[in-house]
Amino acid sequence: MNQLEQLKQLTTVVADTGDFQSIKAYAPRDATTNPSLIFKAVQKAEYKPLLERAVRDFPGHSTEQLIDRVLIAFGVEILKLIPGRVSTEVDAGLSFDTAATVAKGRELTALYAQAGIERERVLIKIAATWEGIRAAEILEREGIRCNMTLLFSLSQAIACAEAGAQLISPFVGRIYDWYKKSTGIEYAGADDPGVQSVKRIFNYYRAYGYRTEVMGASFRNTSQILELAGCDLLTISPDLLQALADSDAPVPRKLDAANASAPGEKVSLDEKTFRFMLNDDAMASEKLGEGIRAFCADSGKLRQIVAAMR
Repeated sequence: MNQLEQLKQLTTVVADTGDFQSIKAYAPRDATTNPSLIFKAVQKAEYKPLLERAVRDFPGHSTEQLIDRVLIAFGVEILKLIPGRVSTEVDAGLSFDTAATVAKGRELTALYAQAGIERERVLIKIAATWEGIRAAEILEREGIRCNMTLLFSLSQAIACAEAGAQLISPFVGRIYDWYKKSTGIEYAGADDPGVQSVKRIFNYYRAYGYRTEVMGASFRNTSQILELAGCDLLTISPDLLQALADSDAPVPRKLDAANASAPGEKVSLDEKTFRFMLNDDAMASEKLGEGIRAFCADSGKLRQIVAAMR
């Protein structure tokens, strides 16, 4: 078996793309999207009909409403190609507004329901700010499953688990980027700070019995992926999926829930403690803010495209 086939025996493989052809090619169980991926996809000619249909079929809708329709259109098409779940992201501009995030999560879930998609096949993707985590807590109680994104620290992970979030997406590659820039070191293998962060979170969750799933994300190379073999899920871009498919090297298990040991005492976080711990982590606070800004920028570009078609 190639490395991708081996990895699928240890970990649920998720496609990190909005491109339908890539999803068909690599047969993942789940798929994740974000504003950057959707913006990239809608610029391709083959996806223009999805945009045109959203504008044509819903005259009189606001630009924001049409963008939601575009997101749902992509999600519905992706779900035709996979057996599992698709993650659809709440506008990053709502990252510090609990009430608005809850409302948007409900709206997206309702739109999927109108399209005949049951909520079990949808994850509402929310930034792991304090306000976003509180929104996820409310949505989870209503049976709306959440994927907590832009996650860079154990403090964020603990708060998400205590809120009952279905899944978290710690960003391996962006953590690596920060430390590489900060230290000048080309980290590799088990020494990679992004890899170490996910291992720490995974072991903490399993040692203390949290049900929240861990999905490593934002990879820069296959070494990072292979060091996390055995993680609950890994969401991987098409180019790295192909690199795994092209190699026959062995893929040993690196994470094992049965043998997880806690990397420290159990922590309970109130808002003050969460904000202090996040602020005290320069990497996590910087990358969280940077990620929100980047997603807002790409959402704005998508908004301009849709507005011009109205």
